[in-house]
Amino acid sequence: MNVLMTAVIDPDPSTAELDRLGDEIAELSAHLEAATARLLNLIREFDARAGWNHGFRSCAHWLSWRVGYAPGAAREHVRVARALGTLPLLSQALARGELSYAKVRELTRVATPETEATLLAVGRAGTAEHVERIVRGWRRMDRKAEAQEAARHHTARALHVYQDEDGAVRIRGRLAPEVGAVLLKALEAARENLYQRRHEVAPDADSPTMEQQQADALALLAETALHQGIDPGAPGERYQVVVHVDAAVLVDADQAGQSVLEGGMRVPAGTSQRLACDATRVVMRHDAGGRVIEVGARTRTIPPALRRALQHRDQGCRFPGCGVRFGQGHHIRHWAHGGPTTLSNLTMLCRRHHRAIHEEGYQVERQPDGELQFRRPNGGIIPEVPRSADLPADPEAVIRAWHEEHGCALHARSTMPRWQGERLDVDYAIDVLHPLARGE
Repeated sequence: MNVLMTAVIDPDPSTAELDRLGDEIAELSAHLEAATARLLNLIREFDARAGWNHGFRSCAHWLSWRVGYAPGAAREHVRVARALGTLPLLSQALARGELSYAKVRELTRVATPETEATLLAVGRAGTAEHVERIVRGWRRMDRKAEAQEAARHHTARALHVYQDEDGAVRIRGRLAPEVGAVLLKALEAARENLYQRRHEVAPDADSPTMEQQQADALALLAETALHQGIDPGAPGERYQVVVHVDAAVLVDADQAGQSVLEGGMRVPAGTSQRLACDATRVVMRHDAGGRVIEVGARTRTIPPALRRALQHRDQGCRFPGCGVRFGQGHHIRHWAHGGPTTLSNLTMLCRRHHRAIHEEGYQVERQPDGELQFRRPNGGIIPEVPRSADLPADPEAVIRAWHEEHGCALHARSTMPRWQGERLDVDYAIDVLHPLARGE
């Protein structure tokens, strides 16, 4: 007689301990995801209110400097924060710890208020890898639709020009969006040029209608093209800006004297000082009647060899938190004030921060130890690296208490997807989910 014995094996105590450890990781992660939702809300408000706009080029640059994010991560946080402002379902799911930031970051690349509910279901059902694959497929469908739309725009482009019986010319056309944008900008510039001059000459005259102004602007564009030739010229000539500025104005912005562009348009003295920092300089001497009696040779305010050394030393803009790789040479003490064009009196600044120094009241000076010190218009120092925020003794407890206070009940399964291990067919999923694939 054979007797089968079944042994009952007690579970390994370490297994239960590891399960508890895994649950603790999952629960704390859910708290961190919910806290991230709060962080993104704060970033969105800070960005909308331009709290970063005191010397920084963008909210992302401020985050990189103040919080220590890598530039790419800072840009992503701002992008996701802005997107969630119009995607309340995804925002709430992140705040409840139902979706991870990684999933939300991917979904906001393609989600719209119309597709948000569908994509939220994708986020809840799948893993982060599934979401990434679905989003890639979704974007392929979007790009396909965009390419088809662009092809339709290109094929449909047309311009009809014909004369009425009375000799007037009628124009009717259809342009691709990017070409239309160029035309609208050109018309706007021509319109401003025409009617600003007219207003200066006859401020009390009746203004033409917008339609009449558009017609006049188009005529100006045509006359300018015929007068100057269709060829836009070499890049160096196309983008050359000529400024005439008196030496006294370069030294002291409050002095009387000219500071004008080539066409006669006045620019602030601070602008001329900024442009003169790093430009080609031609010194002209005038007699008492204003006639030119001597023209000096064209020289660079910063010679090429010195510029290479400056670029090698500074490696880009030196304004705290900026990091733009290329910029303009700035005389810490302007050459018009007697400052030497030497490496110790120069620093690299991007266009944005060069303008901030010359025209917005920011200051920079080199300290005795050779380091640069930047100040805000109110005199406050902008540190190269800001002081870290003061943290409570137990940050985790603070996060948990805040969530409990706001009724956010989080546990180890809050962020767990509903996936049961089945294979993901991305093509089928896009055919079912994407509105364009469904023919909507």
